[in-house]
Amino acid sequence: MTRLRRILHPSDFSPASSGAYRQAVALAKANRAELLLVHVLAPFVLPTDGYVSPKVYDEMSAAAQAEGRKHLDALVKKARQAGVRVRGFLLEGVPHERIAQAARSKKADMVVVGTHGRTGFSRFFLGSVASRVLAVSPCPVLTVRGK
Repeated sequence: MTRLRRILHPSDFSPASSGAYRQAVALAKANRAELLLVHVLAPFVLPTDGYVSPKVYDEMSAAAQAEGRKHLDALVKKARQAGVRVRGFLLEGVPHERIAQAARSKKADMVVVGTHGRTGFSRFFLGSVASRVLAVSPCPVLTVRGK
């Protein structure tokens, strides 16, 4: 296997992502690779059938971006403290599509993604971003099962 130069780790900041994050940091450190941390803000699905003003929608969007940026910055800081070159990207869109697009555009050599380990009905109805990333990724994908 050739040396990894860029490793992309998408995170949803869940416990399932933490094991994959640790693995991505370790791989980046061992290969002296750059770590690309990605968080994707999925489109809002409003819980009501009623009207939501553009102002309220914009406020919700800004709050989600601020929260995502805060968590992403914390992961970036932690990776830097571990001695890894790292950049963070806050993206918007359909998670698996944006992850694959980021892997392609940033020329990632590997994606390290966490799995929730769902099975049966919950996996059928909730789906799996990790399995969708596996299907569309332009590079190898390492899946790390969360707790």
